[in-house]
Amino acid sequence: MIQTDEHTLKNYDFIDLFAGIGGFHLALTSLGARCVFASEIDRYAAETYQENFNIKPFGDITNIQEIEIPKHDILCGGFPCQAFSISGKQKGFDDTRGTLFFDIARIVHHHKPKVLLLENVKNLVRHDAGKTLNTIIKTLENLDYHIFTKVLNTSNFGLPQNRERIYIACFHHSIDSKNFKFPIPPNTAICLEDILESNPQHVKIIERNDVEIYKNYSPPTSLFSKIALPNKPIQIGMVNKGGQGERIYHILGHAITLSAYGGGVGSKTGLYLVNGKIRKLTTKECARLQGFPESFMINTIDTQAYKQFGNSVSINVLQYILIEIGKVLKENESPTVKRQQTQYA
Repeated sequence: MIQTDEHTLKNYDFIDLFAGIGGFHLALTSLGARCVFASEIDRYAAETYQENFNIKPFGDITNIQEIEIPKHDILCGGFPCQAFSISGKQKGFDDTRGTLFFDIARIVHHHKPKVLLLENVKNLVRHDAGKTLNTIIKTLENLDYHIFTKVLNTSNFGLPQNRERIYIACFHHSIDSKNFKFPIPPNTAICLEDILESNPQHVKIIERNDVEIYKNYSPPTSLFSKIALPNKPIQIGMVNKGGQGERIYHILGHAITLSAYGGGVGSKTGLYLVNGKIRKLTTKECARLQGFPESFMINTIDTQAYKQFGNSVSINVLQYILIEIGKVLKENESPTVKRQQTQYA
């Protein structure tokens, strides 16, 4: 997480859908917002959420009526992406029935929050030749929202992980959002080495006969100037045939995208050459790669912890976006903007 004195969201309530272990929660509360409702279907993720925030998430959102959800100003969620059965027909949120996005749409239709902030995989941009994203945008526009979308990479926001995601920021038409812009990436100089544990006790070391470290690889040499280091993974070898989870990377580059699934000996985290040994990342290192604070209580079951961080959102990126959203909301709180809104209502 970034340290911020911003409290532009301190008077705003939010709901946390598809909450996971609370990436959105941490980002929003760091700016002063208050969580009034959370929903998460995965039992283990919900337990981690409750342990950290003392809020027990409700279960399957498809079984929760919108009237049961408290009023809120901000709706957030990293919703799962599914194929829309009749995408592109422009029938409002009826186009999304049978998908989890429909549950977002019906809640928005009922509560009309000021702001939505959604996150999804980069592939949503291309899914079904762009029709899926187009249906999402048209649905929200028909619900009276102005939509902004952008693909951002975690690597450019102070976290050494190559993780491209699409972010969808939406403002109700009653909010003047013409000045909203997605944040300019700070491109903080950082590498994987900076977040590694010094002496991890529980770490998976890879000792195999089919490990190959490339003889001609060129590692970064700018040990005294991380500004010159590349904000991307640097492959220096492989295990077996070099398939998914079988590639080895240098710690002066960035980590590959954390994954909830995936196979190979380095599944979920990738493999890295650390102090002469090839190993996976620890769960604590995965937490740091996603921007979770040191105080965050990690699930004690490693398989669950890896899955949870692979499914999570990058907190730093959300914070930067939310600061920009906060600026828009603050502008709309000014007397001048309120007079204009009243005049043209």
